[in-house]
Amino acid sequence: MNTIPIRHKWEPYLWLLPSLVLMCVFVVFPIGIVFKLSVSEISKSGVVKGLVGLDNFRAAFRDPAFGTVMLNTAIWVVSVVGLSTLLGFITAMALNAEFFGRKVARSIVVFPWATSLVIQASVWNYIIKGEYGNLNNVLLNLGILKNAVNWRASYQIEFAWECGVGIFVTIPFVAFTVLAGLQSIDDAYYEAATVDGAGFWRKLWNVTIPLVKPSLTVCTVLNIIYVFNSFPIIYTITKGAPANKTDTMVTLLYMRAFYDNQKGPATAMSVIGFAILCVCAGAYMMVTMRKEDAR
Repeated sequence: MNTIPIRHKWEPYLWLLPSLVLMCVFVVFPIGIVFKLSVSEISKSGVVKGLVGLDNFRAAFRDPAFGTVMLNTAIWVVSVVGLSTLLGFITAMALNAEFFGRKVARSIVVFPWATSLVIQASVWNYIIKGEYGNLNNVLLNLGILKNAVNWRASYQIEFAWECGVGIFVTIPFVAFTVLAGLQSIDDAYYEAATVDGAGFWRKLWNVTIPLVKPSLTVCTVLNIIYVFNSFPIIYTITKGAPANKTDTMVTLLYMRAFYDNQKGPATAMSVIGFAILCVCAGAYMMVTMRKEDAR
């Protein structure tokens, strides 16, 4: 009977050791520090004075802007992730088809994803800038508008613009993730479906979507994390004004930590956000895996 040498049993773990060390140093250790700070009293200069239990969490929940910001964050994540997933899937289907200039179209689609979020938010900020932005200039020159429109007339409209920019910059990531899944599908599946008399919609529902579901699951979970933690778009366009009405949790905790010197409650907010992300991502993965197992 052949026995596997002990060296061979431990060799895979040795190869994984550098990655595990880096993950502990740059992920696990910082998370532990944040959890410790969330239950500590922190001075305005950043000095940890001692443990205060759950006082920081109570202060975070009592923050007058917390309820509004939680609602904004939910709207922000659901609208950006949901619409960018739908539009990204449609874009991937279009880019997967054969047409003249497909390579150029793919290059154009990737631009919003490859460009810095701060730069894109600054450009959009200028486009919708009051009555003197580029959007008004274009519409007036084309004769679509007779008078300039204030595209930032209320905080609701401004927040809608922020969501729109978030969707715009997220579509390329979804599109190319799904496109990779589409290109991995064997044409034999579609040929068999055609023989069975399936049309476009039946092929889409019974062949395409099930086979690209792993790609959709990965990009959806990553998008939930990225969009929830997205800072540049909100901060560049409105900085949460007026009175935190357009803030999300990330921008609010930044303002509390570095403008209001409430570092303890801000750290508690980050822990709350971390817990929300873990629950959302875990629930989404569990639902998706159960559906796969049911099939």
